[in-house]
Amino acid sequence: MLINYTTKEIELLARIMRAEALAEGNQGMLMVGNVVVNRSIANCLTFKNINSITDAVYQPNQFAGTESSLFQASPTSLEKDLAKRALRGEYYYPATHSLWFYAPAKNTSCQNTWYNQKLAGRYKNHCFYRPDSGTCQELY
Repeated sequence: MLINYTTKEIELLARIMRAEALAEGNQGMLMVGNVVVNRSIANCLTFKNINSITDAVYQPNQFAGTESSLFQASPTSLEKDLAKRALRGEYYYPATHSLWFYAPAKNTSCQNTWYNQKLAGRYKNHCFYRPDSGTCQELY
């Protein structure tokens, strides 16, 4: 287990994964889960006081999905299983060490940097960004 979490946080993670990446399928949702988990274990940059899944999901101005009706509904069994997989440390590139992601406009390339961090890669319509290993050692 990478971090401590509650049953409610499994559901919270499942809901934000769905709200942010339902169209990206199970793997896309897992990658969003990777970013949320990374934010809760990283002790760097703007995530120094983020110590739980709840802190990560509700950090102000971070996840647009918290405003979505997809976030408000209860998660399915599959979505909870995906959240548990992310919480157990099942990682997928390019989200492996990433702390940020965004979906660029249709037919648009990923920016080379986002929040001053390098592009780790793209999966479907999400671009993922990771800090250098020396900046956030907890992620490496």
